Amino acid sequence: MDLGKTLLLGAIAGVTIVLGLPVGRMRTPRPLLKLFLNAIAIGVLLFLVWDVLAGAWEPVDGALSAVHEHTGGYGPVAGYGSLFVAGLSVGLLGLVAYDRYLHRARANHGRGGPGAMSVHERPARSTGIVTWSAARRVALLIAVGIGLHNFAEGLAIGQSAARNDVALATVLVIGFALHNATEGFGIVAPLAAESDRPSWGFLLGMALIAGGPTFVGTWIGHGFTSDAVSVAFLTLAAGSILYVVCQLLGIASAARRMDVLAVGLLIGMIAGFATDAIVTAGGA
Repeated sequence: MDLGKTLLLGAIAGVTIVLGLPVGRMRTPRPLLKLFLNAIAIGVLLFLVWDVLAGAWEPVDGALSAVHEHTGGYGPVAGYGSLFVAGLSVGLLGLVAYDRYLHRARANHGRGGPGAMSVHERPARSTGIVTWSAARRVALLIAVGIGLHNFAEGLAIGQSAARNDVALATVLVIGFALHNATEGFGIVAPLAAESDRPSWGFLLGMALIAGGPTFVGTWIGHGFTSDAVSVAFLTLAAGSILYVVCQLLGIASAARRMDVLAVGLLIGMIAGFATDAIVTAGGA
């Protein structure tokens, strides 16, 4: 399959993430509905953690099988294993450090920041992520994690198209497009708790961060194949998504409504596995 058609497939798979975005524009839903939407988002993200880690572990598992069958050595096991641990660590701990940095920056912004300032001077007006609400920062972190995951999905689409496996590439696009539709909801679910609705520009920006890497990954995957690159991006995605899940679970547990949380988690995970089943049924 030529590059133009391959890129079209990647664009189709990535653009469906916008389907879940209108939820972020809901007008102040009731508290229980906020909790329910948050729980569904957690369920979708928990599925993604499983899906991403399973994909990232495959090269390690394959290298271990080669050692067992005496067709390979321990070098690939150590290489893929180290990459797995490093990617997961950077994805998880990197976001911990970044979130702490944002908290410090917001604290300094709130009290005018350190340093001498005369009474006649006006404090500098901060802009950017530092001024965002907690819900918007969580939405950004979710979008980044999903974007890393979608880059690896794009690699799979590009590689199958490069092999002229049109049937597999088509099934992958359909499955990943459905995946992205549910992932888009996961991005904006935390925003439903805000009274100030996000602009369409903000939502489309989140869609670009999360869905755009599918297109880029498809482009790269059409001419380049690397298990190491896939492991790196998948584990980075897993670490970042795990961090977001921990944050969302903290918000959900504060409501003390385990019944609503459990039902939402179940629906989110079932939605994730259902879309994954479509890809598997197609022989991917």
